[in-house]
Amino acid sequence: MRWLLLAALSVQAQTFQQRGFLDLRTTLFPQAGANDSGRAIVDGLLRYEATARLTPWFKLDGALDARSDTHRQTERSLRFDWRDRGLLRPALSFRRFSATAFKGPVTLEAGKQFIRWGKADILNPLDRFAPRDFLNVIDNDFLGVLAVRLTVERGAHTLDIVVQPRFTPSRTPLLNQRWVVLPDDVPYAVTAGGSRFPGGVQSGARWNYMGRGYEASVAFYEGHNHLPVVDGALLPAFPPRVELFNRFAKMRMYGGAGAVPLRWFTLKGEGAYFQSADDYTLYVIQAERTAGEWTFVGGYAGEHVRVRRIQADFAPDRGFARAFIGRASYVIDTARTFAVESAVRQNGDGVWVKGEYAHQLAPHWQARASFTLIRGDARDFLGQYRRNSHAILALRYSF
Repeated sequence: MRWLLLAALSVQAQTFQQRGFLDLRTTLFPQAGANDSGRAIVDGLLRYEATARLTPWFKLDGALDARSDTHRQTERSLRFDWRDRGLLRPALSFRRFSATAFKGPVTLEAGKQFIRWGKADILNPLDRFAPRDFLNVIDNDFLGVLAVRLTVERGAHTLDIVVQPRFTPSRTPLLNQRWVVLPDDVPYAVTAGGSRFPGGVQSGARWNYMGRGYEASVAFYEGHNHLPVVDGALLPAFPPRVELFNRFAKMRMYGGAGAVPLRWFTLKGEGAYFQSADDYTLYVIQAERTAGEWTFVGGYAGEHVRVRRIQADFAPDRGFARAFIGRASYVIDTARTFAVESAVRQNGDGVWVKGEYAHQLAPHWQARASFTLIRGDARDFLGQYRRNSHAILALRYSF
């Protein structure tokens, strides 16, 4: 009888939560790309997330993705992927799988998870454990990393220590599609040669302090940049071809962030110094204010290069630097919201503006519509995508 009672109490202590959504999206491009004549992409994503709290001090988290599209951005093989190292998106993938243990002020999470250290809007220099899917450079999503994360909270202090035993890169645009813009004067045919992944461990630590009227943090990272340097090799073929491949440079980062609520707005800052293929500083200074149903964010993202060693890389974080950035959102009512965000290069050579409207049609149904405008000079990171302005129409069913 005693064992039956203990078993009943154990089952009662366990909790299981699940949720998910089916998202259907159409992306429309008014102009053909330089190497991509397609003007419409239809893609679908089914995501299922579950959390099982087995004891008061232990839980499991998992998420599965199933997706497909009409533009060959997704693998056609039905295999479960957990590494996120392919050039294409996997058709079936483990988005997250981790175990978390709690003991007083200590939390330990191990497995594939999402780690965000950045706190600014649009650009986050501190996000070294947050690779992204950049098949669409402007509209992208984060990728999970396989890591062990120890968090200790004591009063106003929080210490975060991360060890990542297996490197996870950002997914870069496909060579034969519109988000890769090659120079017009390339004398040879160009082919994709894949990626060369580094071994070793990525590690980092962040200390955060919540003071009276302010918040401050410092962070350190050592490992490899999840954004690649692009190298090429001339193949001995006729006609000659150049094979491009990604390599990931070693990186060491020293950074910090802070926020101070003032009378009229909250002032935020985030920045870091990087020793990598180039040595440079990346920073963001922004002001944030909420007025009624409106939220406004405006600021500047800057970069200072101390030593330049490379000529070709794919670095959207640096690509959005040296620009004035802003975001405004408005809650129309409980079912409707509107938001617009932008980045304007300080010299005017690149402009990116995105507006999005979301409407909750029913308890489980949401519709979204957005339009992204990109303009600028072909030599600018933003301006090179001036033929990639696009509209997105999406419908989501949540369960």
